[in-house]
Amino acid sequence: MGVIRCKGTDLLMWRRELIRQGGRPVDLDWLLSMAADCSWGDLQKLRICPDVEIELSSSLQQLTDLWTQHRDQHIPLQHLVGICPWRDFLLEVSSDALIPRQETELLIDFALQCLPDDAWNGQGAWADLGTGSGALAVALARVLPHWQGHAVDSSGKALALAERNLIALASASRWQLHLGSWWEPLKPWWGQLGLVLSNPPYIPTAVIKELAPVVQDHEPHLALCGGDDGLDPCRQIIRDACKALAPGGWLLLEHHHDQSERVLELLSDAGFERTEARDDLQGVPRFALAQRSCQSIASDQQIEER
Repeated sequence: MGVIRCKGTDLLMWRRELIRQGGRPVDLDWLLSMAADCSWGDLQKLRICPDVEIELSSSLQQLTDLWTQHRDQHIPLQHLVGICPWRDFLLEVSSDALIPRQETELLIDFALQCLPDDAWNGQGAWADLGTGSGALAVALARVLPHWQGHAVDSSGKALALAERNLIALASASRWQLHLGSWWEPLKPWWGQLGLVLSNPPYIPTAVIKELAPVVQDHEPHLALCGGDDGLDPCRQIIRDACKALAPGGWLLLEHHHDQSERVLELLSDAGFERTEARDDLQGVPRFALAQRSCQSIASDQQIEER
């Protein structure tokens, strides 16, 4: 797409008019940044010097059409532009997988804090269960390029999306894709996984219909619905975790804002030696960390019989 020159006064007037018609200013500014390469900083400069020209990668009419679809049909802006910024890269996104949320980036930060100092250049194995767009898998592959990675999803379309993102953003790293449910495709690697992350579906079935249309109508329910109490996927993951993880391996989960206590109970009941909750950026416990005992693989039968 070619560069389009636009007067600052025209852009500011266009922005004011669209906001007047409805929609959140922060979302419109996001669209300007992602679809037209006009950052929030560029907008602030125009407010000081409105008479200068700015270069856009999309016309105001193209941007208007995208905004109208978002405002009137509740289509996520990320789907309309096909990309989503996450950590230090841009992911391809679509309606085939959940749009990665910024708060989920914390899972990567917490995971890296769990690793010993010699992990960065050593060998190991990680897994992303329910990879969706591949956001967590891409991040892990980029920071742990010497480790063997495994990205799992039960949706073939989501797995294809994750593959495109991994090829585009982490092609130099070692990773494999697996179609199936949670741990099942990884059985050949059970007992070898040192780090496993998952942002599973955790919204209770009854709450799905209360979600905003932009989520309820356009994001896959397979990636949202966690059963009656929202914890069915967590239970399935936790049930086999101690068998699948290597001794001393870590499992990190994201969950709903009111599930922390119950998730920690499930982890403790499953035999994890160490469990802890971590807060999101608003101070709400939204993540659970658990470490398997450092006992030898030979003791796995005892874990299974608990």
